[in-house]
Amino acid sequence: MAFPTVQIMDVPFIKATNRAFLEQLQQDITQKNRRFIVTANPEIVLYAKDHPDYLTTIKAADYITPDGIGIIKASTALKTPLPERVTGYDTMIALLKKADQQHLKVYLVGAKPEVMARVVTKIQTTYPGIDLCGYHDGYFKDDTKILADIKAQQPQLVFAGLGYPKQELWIKENYHLTNGIWMGVGGSFDVLSGLTKRAPKFWQDLHLEWFYRLLKEPTRFKRMLAIPKFMLLIRQEKSKN
Repeated sequence: MAFPTVQIMDVPFIKATNRAFLEQLQQDITQKNRRFIVTANPEIVLYAKDHPDYLTTIKAADYITPDGIGIIKASTALKTPLPERVTGYDTMIALLKKADQQHLKVYLVGAKPEVMARVVTKIQTTYPGIDLCGYHDGYFKDDTKILADIKAQQPQLVFAGLGYPKQELWIKENYHLTNGIWMGVGGSFDVLSGLTKRAPKFWQDLHLEWFYRLLKEPTRFKRMLAIPKFMLLIRQEKSKN
């Protein structure tokens, strides 16, 4: 199934609900399809705008999902509305649940060593049906052994929490090694580990998850400036049409 896409600053986002997307991923798993998933927020779109090589990389993905309320608001402003957010964290959790039920092989790469250690414990206790066939923190200079291990293990799911642009560049270069799903998950390992708290549902429902994170991590202020900059560019794009 090929989803229709919505172009936002030259980035093609899939027009799909969470449910439809997960159904498609289940089909991909069953059919052993090789897939590359990018979960893109306004920061990623802005970075891609200024870095053509990165834009080319993410446009090579099979699915680019709208991870961030800013993307949803932009799609509405451009009169090509996307149905809902499809976040990296929620998609990762849904896939871990599937992996638990279906005894799939999962490989993890990314985060700090202490974060990865907690993630491994969390997965082993919460999802005992998963075959956690390998994991490595994100602080490596040479990935030769990691890639050899992935090729040997042939996991159905590879989650890379290396942060953008590194994780997308790394996946694009290496996802040919398996007939499975590779997804960049950014800081999702930090949340899964319990070291970073996700916004409560109340904040999420109000589309203020970004503000909650800012209150908890004031050092993110500079990064948060990407949101108004992004929306300004969207308004400018809208005025041209």
